Amino acid sequence: MSDNQNTPNHSATGTSFQSTEDMVAAQSSHEESPLALVQAELATLQAKSSELADQYLRAKAEADNARRRAEEEISKARKFAVESFAESLLPVADSLEAGLIIKDATADQIREGAQATLRQLIAALERNKVIGINPAAGAKFDPHQHQAISVVPSELEANTVVSVLQKGYSISDRVLRPALVTVSAPK
Repeated sequence: MSDNQNTPNHSATGTSFQSTEDMVAAQSSHEESPLALVQAELATLQAKSSELADQYLRAKAEADNARRRAEEEISKARKFAVESFAESLLPVADSLEAGLIIKDATADQIREGAQATLRQLIAALERNKVIGINPAAGAKFDPHQHQAISVVPSELEANTVVSVLQKGYSISDRVLRPALVTVSAPK
């Protein structure tokens, strides 16, 4: 038997193969096998997965860096928050020291120096948005800004400020210390 007798002859297609291996190779070249398609798709998905993992790691690192920078900025802001306020108070301290240097000052000179220093202090507080709370007599009692120390009989309407015992202070609409007041009693 010769080799030609063992090899199928595909005369219908006009192709003759020398061996079975040639026939399988020819079939593979004409149509891709399902395994090859799956392997190609797997390679594509692995590349996409790798790309997405890289993007995730970069985004995570960027978020971590942004968080760390924000924490550092907050820390610096806390650390130096009083710097401007302290700078505003330095002239007040200078005025007090200068007043203490004068040994033979009269009462009027001391009073005048104290008033000037108080004006400096009030200006420094106001530059830093620290505003006094000093309600006038007859003003409506506001529990958010005032603290009633006592209730006294008065000709004024009930729950109105009769007198201020101590001024209060607020900073940027937040009460630092409420004004201590006496309030009129109900009639």
